[in-house]
Amino acid sequence: MASALHRDTLDRLIAEARACRACAEFLPLGPRPVFQVSRTAKLLITSQAPGTRVHESGMPFTDASGDRLRAWLGMSKTLFYDASRIAILPMGMCYPGRLPNGGDAPPRPECAPLWRRRFLEAMPAVRLTLLVGKYAQAWALGPAAVTDRVHDFRRYLPRYFPLPHPSWRSTLWERRNPWFAAEVLPALRAEIAALFDAPLADP
Repeated sequence: MASALHRDTLDRLIAEARACRACAEFLPLGPRPVFQVSRTAKLLITSQAPGTRVHESGMPFTDASGDRLRAWLGMSKTLFYDASRIAILPMGMCYPGRLPNGGDAPPRPECAPLWRRRFLEAMPAVRLTLLVGKYAQAWALGPAAVTDRVHDFRRYLPRYFPLPHPSWRSTLWERRNPWFAAEVLPALRAEIAALFDAPLADP
């Protein structure tokens, strides 16, 4: 009875979030919240906000950033999109538009205060949260430089693992910071493999 009540509560929360129009007037493509959640997910990926391709697909990380993130994780698409094991909850669930300089706009400030804590309370199985990019890190840990946070990732374990945002800009960032591939990524993959006690890639 209790588990059915919990499922109903999460189902209602999902329905509420998908119907959200709190910042509709500011969204150039209109509201389309994109996220992936379940009560059984052990890994939570906290990201920034959807881009245009994700807005179109309605699925998280169906773009070049998603390809890069999965490569960092050494993870198959099958596992990545298995909501029973992995939740994906961006700081802003809708595409926020572009900045005048052409970069992605930040997540809408209305979103996280409305939804984030409610979803976290409804996902009691989460053991590790990947904080992808500065907005996710600032929410959970307070403001600081992303490079410093990623370099000091062990400080935040076992609850959090900070990562840069996997945009095209991260390619140059990785070249400037070779310790990321040498030290951080192997540790990241080991943490996730231990969490699931299973391979991360398809056989």
